[in-house]
Amino acid sequence: MIKLRPIEENDNKIMGEIIQKTLEKRALNLPGTAYFDPHLFQLHDYYKKIKHAYWVIVKNGEVIGGCGIGRFGQSETIGELQKLYILDEEQGQGYAHLLIKKALAFAEEKYDACYIDTFASLNKANSLYEKYGFLKLSEPLEGYEHNACDTWYLKSFD
Repeated sequence: MIKLRPIEENDNKIMGEIIQKTLEKRALNLPGTAYFDPHLFQLHDYYKKIKHAYWVIVKNGEVIGGCGIGRFGQSETIGELQKLYILDEEQGQGYAHLLIKKALAFAEEKYDACYIDTFASLNKANSLYEKYGFLKLSEPLEGYEHNACDTWYLKSFD
């Protein structure tokens, strides 16, 4: 059974581990990535902020991935799709689509646009973002945090 729900406090450890293991497997456990975010193991508290939200996918009672929306830098009008990670063995089953649809619906209610930074080497992720209407940027927006990323997208909601 699959369930999409808001993150709970007891999901912090598993989501932090999923994010770190996913980045390690791709040799992307680099400074300037989510791997070293100070709130990585406190996602529940981090996403309690106004105009923030994080959801997890639960399969047979186990968290297998998650995705969030937060404010981009200091902007009041641009949100950011954040920490979309799914266990490798669960990828390719449509879970990312469930998460991104939920996240973008939330972002569209709260922001005028949604930003994401990623890596060019993550072909499936890049294809997913483009499928959902994100347009590739030639450089990051001013105020971005993950300075190791080499690919940036923006989706306008107007």
